[in-house]
Amino acid sequence: MFIRFIKNMIITKKRYLQGFFAVVVLLALVRCVFPGVADVRREASASTAADKAVGEGGTDVKPVCAGGRGNVASGGCRDGQPACGGGGIQPSTALATFFNADGTPRKSRIYSVSSFKGVFPDSNSVQMAAARRYGVSPVNDRTEAEHRMKELVYMGSNPYYHVDKLNSSIPYLVPRAAVLLQDIGRAYFDSLQVKGIPLHKLIVTSVLRTRDDVAKLRNRNGNATENSCHLYGTTFDICYNRYKTVEDPDGPARRMVRNDTLKWVLSEVLRDFREQGRCYVKYEVKQGCFHMTVN
Repeated sequence: MFIRFIKNMIITKKRYLQGFFAVVVLLALVRCVFPGVADVRREASASTAADKAVGEGGTDVKPVCAGGRGNVASGGCRDGQPACGGGGIQPSTALATFFNADGTPRKSRIYSVSSFKGVFPDSNSVQMAAARRYGVSPVNDRTEAEHRMKELVYMGSNPYYHVDKLNSSIPYLVPRAAVLLQDIGRAYFDSLQVKGIPLHKLIVTSVLRTRDDVAKLRNRNGNATENSCHLYGTTFDICYNRYKTVEDPDGPARRMVRNDTLKWVLSEVLRDFREQGRCYVKYEVKQGCFHMTVN
């Protein structure tokens, strides 16, 4: 009896084909009666693929440190987010829009700011609180600085800005400040592009200072403060009366742009970052720079 049962269970080629076509016909009828079934399945597949892309670092992942209105990306890091002060920092990944919906190049006017002193008033005492909160303990000399590299990052080479010859500081910042500087440089490039101005790099004139650097600077400049924000690796200076032209050394020369024009564009970018709470900015008249500390 068992053997007879096994023989009845054997599926012949003819029975297999009959069953296969019966299933195909049944699914076709279900599709005709309920056409929405296929749409629901496609939406579910697309949702799963999008979730997977985000989990693997796709473009939908929001950057940890970004910021911006107009020229900059939104979503700046706020207080209490440790990722902004350590190795988990990511630069802004938001893309600027260079074309209108109809494909024509997007043009933006230069507005500058109402008053440099009024828009960028943050004094040393204001910036010092942020420097002590997010910075490292002051470095005594450059030899000690070489042993503190786990707390600092090198920022002497970057496609978005140029570091001037440093006599009283060294090219290191805390990660939070390094990301801010890069985001400012990138936003400046984007702003120049949409305004139809040839690209120019910002020039950084001062970064981290050791206690020895501050003492030597005070010997030459009596107005230099002993308790400088530059001691904490959170502060840098960007000059507003010099810029580095981006051009092909073997190609044609770029058209000349007035420093005032470049300064107006820079002021718009810095105003946006400051209004987002990403930094404090002081307009320095004698030093010819924007003195800023990460927030």
